[in-house]
Amino acid sequence: MNACDPSLQWGNSFRLVASEKWKAKSAAMGRDVTMALVEHARPMPGMQVLDLASGTGEPAITLASRVGPEGQVTALDLNGDLLQIAAQRAADRGFTNFATQQADAHHLPFADRSFDLVTSRFGVMFFGRPQRALSEASRVLKPGCRACLLAWGPFEQPYWASTMGVVVQHVGGPALLPDGPNPFRFAHSGSLSAEMRRAGFIDVEESTITVPWTWPGSVEEVWEQARAVSTPFLPLLQRVPTEKWSAINADVHASIAKYAVGDQIAFGATVILASGHRA
Repeated sequence: MNACDPSLQWGNSFRLVASEKWKAKSAAMGRDVTMALVEHARPMPGMQVLDLASGTGEPAITLASRVGPEGQVTALDLNGDLLQIAAQRAADRGFTNFATQQADAHHLPFADRSFDLVTSRFGVMFFGRPQRALSEASRVLKPGCRACLLAWGPFEQPYWASTMGVVVQHVGGPALLPDGPNPFRFAHSGSLSAEMRRAGFIDVEESTITVPWTWPGSVEEVWEQARAVSTPFLPLLQRVPTEKWSAINADVHASIAKYAVGDQIAFGATVILASGHRA
């Protein structure tokens, strides 16, 4: 979720280690969100696909499984270290139709009309200039082909409310900086589809859906993972006085535990799906 604004780079070793440490469980938690986007995108064998803000490789790797050996998926991100993880994950699954490209979504290094499909999962919210990035996505699409995007719904949902929401209750102030990266930038109904129309897309559709968002592990693990990889909330976490962390952790654990089902944490996730065609 961090491919296009340099302020969101996960370039320091802490976040890379966290991303590597939790990659299997993070992928499991995000699987239903990935499948929602993939099913909405309807990839077909032989397609040339570009996935923006691909990070460690989803949905690009799942898309590669759908387009087959005669197709090709290019995973694009500003962060080359994350793309190395994505490339290794694809190689581990034996995909030869998967490539990575370190680049800025606002300035795509591809010719006009190069792709049959453009996707992005949890990336569009962080584009510094969404209309510019979406215009670039339209440029590299073939006429009549689609861009399919997925963004977070509102902050007021189980995963965020039971983690960062609890921190806000303890320390006060905003959860996010007013001028900082905002995962919920397109949570308001119709805002993402409006941005796509401004970028020149036609036949734009948008829907809000709720899908499983299940952590296959403990309360303590999912809170550790959330703190490690939720880059936009770093200013909030850095405001926490040392002496408050014990109480915050206890309250977060109790809040997350409400969603425990056996040895899993079943949050559910409300997300926005939007798509449009290049004219």
